[in-house]
Amino acid sequence: MALTPTTATTTSGGAPAAGKSYGSALVLLASLFFMWGFITVINNTLLPHLRSVFDLNYTQTTLIESVWFIAYFVASIPSAKLIERVGYQKSLVIGLLIMAAGALGMTLAASIPSYGVTLVMLFVIASGITLLQVAANPYVAVIGPAETSSSRLNLVQAMNSAGTMLAPLFGAYLILGRSKGGTAEAGAVLTQAERLADAQSVVLPYVLVAIVLVVLAVVIARFPLPAMGSATSRIAKEERHKHSLWKHRNLVFGIPAIFIYLIAEIGVANLFVNFVSQPDIANLTHEQAGRYLTFLWGGMMVGRFVGSALMQRIDAGIVLAAFSIGAFVVMVVTVFTTGPVAMWALILVGLFHSIMFPTIFTLGIKGLGPLTEEGSGLLIMAIAGGALVVVQGWLADAYGLQTSFWLTAVCELYVLFYALWGSKVTNDLSGIKLEDDPFK
Repeated sequence: MALTPTTATTTSGGAPAAGKSYGSALVLLASLFFMWGFITVINNTLLPHLRSVFDLNYTQTTLIESVWFIAYFVASIPSAKLIERVGYQKSLVIGLLIMAAGALGMTLAASIPSYGVTLVMLFVIASGITLLQVAANPYVAVIGPAETSSSRLNLVQAMNSAGTMLAPLFGAYLILGRSKGGTAEAGAVLTQAERLADAQSVVLPYVLVAIVLVVLAVVIARFPLPAMGSATSRIAKEERHKHSLWKHRNLVFGIPAIFIYLIAEIGVANLFVNFVSQPDIANLTHEQAGRYLTFLWGGMMVGRFVGSALMQRIDAGIVLAAFSIGAFVVMVVTVFTTGPVAMWALILVGLFHSIMFPTIFTLGIKGLGPLTEEGSGLLIMAIAGGALVVVQGWLADAYGLQTSFWLTAVCELYVLFYALWGSKVTNDLSGIKLEDDPFK
């Protein structure tokens, strides 16, 4: 660890000892989940703003989000190597500082203004978030007793949802609400001077974000986080090589399931403001539409609670199948209707998307036993599927924005296939405990 912990002891197995209070550490770590959820969703209100400032088509607009998710693929392995070299605590600090540097860089992009610099700075921010993801998720899982690890992860994930729900309000008020493009009616043409003025509205929000990130980095650097000990040690390489990841159907089909699901989730979120702003849908300004985006993310939070309760009594695969059918139905309604019905149908897809990522993830690693760590890494890298949202941007340019949501509907069908068949466990290794397994 980066700093010598003073508030926790560890058991002989390396995990922190039971009976200690980790509340303050969890609160601090939950703030990280909140911040990366918050910053990620700010993009959803930033995209229509940048489309107006730089006069972008839908392909160029969705390319912004593609760059964001390419960072997950590019930065994940370097992040793991950095954590191995400097430890989890220093990696958390470095990740926050990288994000802060990218946020400040966004003010430079606004001052020029430059579409290219904007892409680079968003890649920097996303790389910092990737480092936080790789470091914080396993850390939260092991800093307390093993029997409550799921409770801790659900707690911090709830904070992530809170961040995604509040970000649209922040973005709508400080970005869209302070710009000519954000308050103008759909189809309004801005002058060059108005575009330059609109670009400046990005400066204040990102300066505020950068300040918060730096403060968090300082707090974490000085905080005596509990030690992880040997609980995260990898099982010996020669033992792992006795088994193959590719003999596990639930993992093999789970990797593309997460990849494809991310295309659906990110496509809906990124194009939501542009869609509901259209005259034949809700005829709202971008500022007003940005506020409705809060309902989309709020639905995801509610859906997680509902899905969690259902899974106490019903098989997770069946619940996932039901939610994927619901998502497909509301996307078909979105494509074939107009007015408030189409808008609320698109909002409802957030409710049905809510359980998809965590449920696919847990089904994907089920039965992997000593291969769980490697399988988890592949599933996390599949988050890069969000980069292919540019395909929906191309469809929107070629065939119309409303028609492009057929891609989302097709993605829901693959999730349904995975829930009913692809997630079935084969070659179950869950009963295997190797001699040097730190969790036995």
